Amino acid sequence: MPMPDAMTALRGLAVLALLAVGPGAARAEYPDRPITMVMPYSPGAADVLIRAMGEHLQRALGQPLVPMTRDGASGVVGMRIVAGNPPDGYTLGHTPMTAIVVQPHLLRDAGIGPDSFEGVCGTNENVITVAVRADSPIRDLPGLVAEGRRRALSFGSPGPNSLPQLAVWRVQRATGVEMNHVPYRGEAPHVNDTLAGRLDFSAAIVSSVAELVRAGRMRMLAVFSENRHPDFPDVPTAREQGIDALQFSQVGIYAPRGTPAPVLDRLEAACRGALEEPAVRRVLASSASPVRFMPRAELTRMIHTEYANYGRILRELGVEPQ
Repeated sequence: MPMPDAMTALRGLAVLALLAVGPGAARAEYPDRPITMVMPYSPGAADVLIRAMGEHLQRALGQPLVPMTRDGASGVVGMRIVAGNPPDGYTLGHTPMTAIVVQPHLLRDAGIGPDSFEGVCGTNENVITVAVRADSPIRDLPGLVAEGRRRALSFGSPGPNSLPQLAVWRVQRATGVEMNHVPYRGEAPHVNDTLAGRLDFSAAIVSSVAELVRAGRMRMLAVFSENRHPDFPDVPTAREQGIDALQFSQVGIYAPRGTPAPVLDRLEAACRGALEEPAVRRVLASSASPVRFMPRAELTRMIHTEYANYGRILRELGVEPQ
């Protein structure tokens, strides 16, 4: 039977062993399993981007990134899934800010808002434009406004209260000119109707009309970003044309609210690194979507500010939640 001093020594060794092993066993280093990235819209360019980023993220984090499409309600369905998962860094969402800052004002039962998420990083910008058929006599944004004073213009957008529609609303508000909005489901149908002459112009993201512009079938009149689009440097911003109509559309990655800061820090650093990868930049260049990295703290602040801004805009438009 061990003597008292020997027993004391054994207890001490046991405590040291627990201290050395216990915390590690209780808190495995993040991440120790695959990370799910929810894609809340129908498959498209965003999926290609996330797959390209996933290759770098796997190298940086040691775990695969598994894309999962859950579309519906303009991004709300997928982002609700993100918000409802444990805040442990294993379920993320990649979305334009519309699903978080606009849609919750439009749906009574959206179940999400900016308080539901922590920003991880901004990835790119969906630059918004207005475009006409190439043979249109309208050459620029002031020309569009002037034509709108002479006759009723009709335009299409990817949906009611979409950011492209709100860009045109900003033009109307700044100039006092009314235009007839025809909402569609998605970008392709209204762009096709503009090409067919059934609409005067389209309000769209640049990536939806870029190839048509390059092919000489459409002409962009303006972009609604702070800066000109790098692929189309000859197209001025709305503000450069004397019309105060800034309509920003940041795309980002989000985690459920309450995700620990060390986990968010790792994800943000991996995201920054991925956006510096040539393969990722090529993917964004191919879709005419400029890289726009945004740190997580700035992204989180932005969605709260924009949520409040869109609340005011939609009230002014008389929009009631459905």
